[in-house]
Amino acid sequence: MCMLPNSNGLRYVLGSPVGFFAQPLPPFAPPVCDLLANLSAQLVADHETRTMPDVVAFAWWCRKANMQRLAAGYEDGQLRLGRGLALHITPTNTPINFAFSWAFSLLAGNANIVRLPNRDFLQVEFVLRHLRLLLANELCTRNAFIRYGHDEEITSALSALADVRLIWGGDSTIQAVRKSALPPRGLDLAFADRYSLCVLSPDAVLALDAASVKQLAMHFFNDTYLMDQNACSSPRLVIWLGSASETADAQARFWTVLQAELDRRYQLTASSAVDKFTQACRDAIELNGNVTAFQRADPRLYRIPLNHLFTGIEERRCGHGYFYEFTTSSLDQLAPIVNSKYQTLTYFGVVKEELAAFVANNRLSGIDRIVPIGKALDIGLTWDGFDLIRTLSRVCEVT
Repeated sequence: MCMLPNSNGLRYVLGSPVGFFAQPLPPFAPPVCDLLANLSAQLVADHETRTMPDVVAFAWWCRKANMQRLAAGYEDGQLRLGRGLALHITPTNTPINFAFSWAFSLLAGNANIVRLPNRDFLQVEFVLRHLRLLLANELCTRNAFIRYGHDEEITSALSALADVRLIWGGDSTIQAVRKSALPPRGLDLAFADRYSLCVLSPDAVLALDAASVKQLAMHFFNDTYLMDQNACSSPRLVIWLGSASETADAQARFWTVLQAELDRRYQLTASSAVDKFTQACRDAIELNGNVTAFQRADPRLYRIPLNHLFTGIEERRCGHGYFYEFTTSSLDQLAPIVNSKYQTLTYFGVVKEELAAFVANNRLSGIDRIVPIGKALDIGLTWDGFDLIRTLSRVCEVT
């Protein structure tokens, strides 16, 4: 049993500082898998869930069959236990992230203190409402969901108790949290600002029938507009792998169909429209000679064609449907710009083995995921290059 901090600035939304147990469990302990499966069933049964696509994705991920499938992948005969107590600092721009971070660590065998976003997200309160009905007995005393402001004293008190700390957020957030020391054997996992891109074959786009290109546009919409490109895995740079003549026709077809998807599913706020126009003006000035024209038939979709790629493009971010585009006949042209900030590469019409060879042969320090368009937001037990179950647990060697 350990005593958690209890101060005026710290609020326990779910769980209590009294009688908190941090003893580790083995990964995929039956009570843990049952809890997540029951949470999944409750969320799926609630009609309100359908209004929140990110909660739908979390509920689907937690289902019993998926827990069994994931557990089977870690049956390696080793004696493994969680590291102990995990402290989660979750981001403010992706509401459901707190639930995934908690579930990953829970499955690895850890007790958890989860700092929730300070913004009022419907998804956060909705999941916690269902979770409150399920947490009981030992699991109730092993998990706490808290809120507090930017208070280094509280962060330091919590960090001093943690065996592992998961920090999700921008680089400045990570640096601020790291001012608070962990115990000597404490482990930090930082999920920092990342950048993602998409590679399409124009030939493959042109070969699609009407229904298939509509489905492709829908998948691309899900990758980008569902989170307003705020997710680190949402593409911001679109690469067309082919000749310029083929690409022009493919672009016309793809973006036109995406426009119809926007008409059906997306509303742009006034402030976002101003942000996008401001970024376009900035690009016109700062990228003079590289950007010769803008494609903006609709304020919901900005396309910025580039004459050449350049290092530092990952720092140019806007969101809300703002894409840089580049056409090339060789993936190797991308290699000089890819650094450790690059996370996800989504693709369509390109052989995945070719993309894997591009990463391996160029010995890139970035690109941790290569997934089809439509899978950018699918989060799993390998993230940012970490095998989360193995990293968040420890092996007891038996010889």
